[in-house]
Amino acid sequence: MDKEKRKILKTITKIFGEKGIEGENLKDIAEVEEKGKKRKLHTVDKITDLKDMLNKSGEKYKDKPAFKLKTDIPDEFRTITYDTLLEQVNSLGTELINIGLMGKRIAVIGENCYEWALAYLAISCGTGVVVPLDKSLPANELETLIIRSGAEAIFYTDKYNDMMQDIRARRTTDLRYYISMDLKERKGNVYSEYEFVRKGKELIENGDRRFLDSKINNEEMAFMLFTSGTTANSKAVMLSHKNICANLMDIGAVLNLDDKDTLLSFLPLHHTFECTVGFLYPMYCGACLAYSAGAKHLANELKEYQITAMISVPALLEVMYRRVMKGIEQKGKLDEVQKVAKLTNVLTKVGLDFRKKMFKEIHDNLGGKLRIVVSGAAALDHDVEKGFNDLGFRVIQGYGLTETSPVASTGSDFEQKMGAVGKVLPSYKVKIIDKDDEGVGEIILKGPCIMLGYYQNEEATKEVLEKDWFHTGDLGYIDKKGFLHISGRKKSVIILKNGKNIFPEEIESIINRIDGVKESFIYGKPEKDDENDLKLCAKVVYDEELMKEIYGIKECRGGLPCPPEEIQKIIWEKIKELNKTMPPYKYIKELIITTEELIKTTTLKIKRHEEMKKLS
Repeated sequence: MDKEKRKILKTITKIFGEKGIEGENLKDIAEVEEKGKKRKLHTVDKITDLKDMLNKSGEKYKDKPAFKLKTDIPDEFRTITYDTLLEQVNSLGTELINIGLMGKRIAVIGENCYEWALAYLAISCGTGVVVPLDKSLPANELETLIIRSGAEAIFYTDKYNDMMQDIRARRTTDLRYYISMDLKERKGNVYSEYEFVRKGKELIENGDRRFLDSKINNEEMAFMLFTSGTTANSKAVMLSHKNICANLMDIGAVLNLDDKDTLLSFLPLHHTFECTVGFLYPMYCGACLAYSAGAKHLANELKEYQITAMISVPALLEVMYRRVMKGIEQKGKLDEVQKVAKLTNVLTKVGLDFRKKMFKEIHDNLGGKLRIVVSGAAALDHDVEKGFNDLGFRVIQGYGLTETSPVASTGSDFEQKMGAVGKVLPSYKVKIIDKDDEGVGEIILKGPCIMLGYYQNEEATKEVLEKDWFHTGDLGYIDKKGFLHISGRKKSVIILKNGKNIFPEEIESIINRIDGVKESFIYGKPEKDDENDLKLCAKVVYDEELMKEIYGIKECRGGLPCPPEEIQKIIWEKIKELNKTMPPYKYIKELIITTEELIKTTTLKIKRHEEMKKLS
């Protein structure tokens, strides 16, 4: 340590004392050999399936709070302990088996809440196959996915009452049981989750052990997860207990969460990232879960619940960071904070971390306890990642897909590199194939977390699984220290800042149904207000003669072509009608029309890169 560093250390220690150095209570650490090098990992509890996990957590953490829930009384919370959770899961599962749902597919849809989590665990821990559904889907897409899944029962919140009654009336699905998460008792043809728990408890007290003694084959499909897609074109990913549990143990090996942590669940639970990392992982390691009421409540919730960890997407983190920095700037402290950040960065390099002390006011504004945020689903802006870390918040990036259960790589308690998505998890093998001159190629993965395949879609499964290697379709590279970097998509998927994946072919197929449209091309374009986010745009090739015939457009004087403005208006009105049938994140916001055909291959596939060059 040079003289300057000694001087800084002496000054800081004088101010805060030796006890000002804050550390974390990490789990036991083991070292493993990995490609000839030592890699530090936390030791973890072995689990075979979620039933095994829940039984172990129920025993190990008994009286610890598993959930912290708001009540109608301000500042008063209701806690659900791990032994209570286990009891209610067993009770609900017992009644589900009692009504004939053993081995069946059961869907779950609704806002994040304890009842959602309870239903998910009761289904997966011994009843059947759980099918989480996207709560933002319009009725027509939701109905299609229920039909495709073969679900015979569905749990849902009050918001979906009318939608469920409409689906029941059409009789297009296999649904036999409609189960409300909100009703306290059965109402007409709608059952009550609360009542099911009560009945199941009575059955167990009378000696019914069908759920308690049920065995789980951890290599069979137990989770059916639909990828982001429209109706029949979305894929149904099949995951097993082995897949999920391997991922939970992997995460536990690199990231420390324990029974002293409280995690805020913000992202939709049907999303595999939130479900595995933000729900099941806390249950695995004995942490407490609290549910957010939405972005505008976030700042208060961090304080109210004393949140120590959360899972997020870049869009949310970037908003949080902008607010933090704006507050600092308004107080005239920006220069001061930047200077202190440089100083504390020097100290962290010699193993001394005073950032929480130095930036106490900023930490207090975010609850005072927040220590770790995992960002996934899309790339995080480098300035935001570095900025939060400079202030003493550990923000790390992860990478994965639904098909990988979902985490494939992440920064860890031991190693982190800005701009990278960490190292692949311990159980994975990774290769970069078809590299270009800069070493960038497709990322392929192999390991116990890789999906079983796509449900009823062997062709799509064969496209991505080859000799147990999963072809991600993502481009990236691994640096000399083993950190994975994502460069972009191999295929045409458009990834929005909020983590949503847009498959342009799906939307193109819908637009192409518009009378007078020959073909279309969907692409992403930077938003004016935020260059890091994209808006969906459409380039539409129309048939001039058909447009005249179908819509009665008159030629201009002298036999000139149809006025483009009029055609633009007609097609735009049709696209606005299509927008209403899709989730908001799939809305098309800009339109270009032309009579010039798109650039295509000999197999009539659009050359997307060539089309993008024309648009730039």
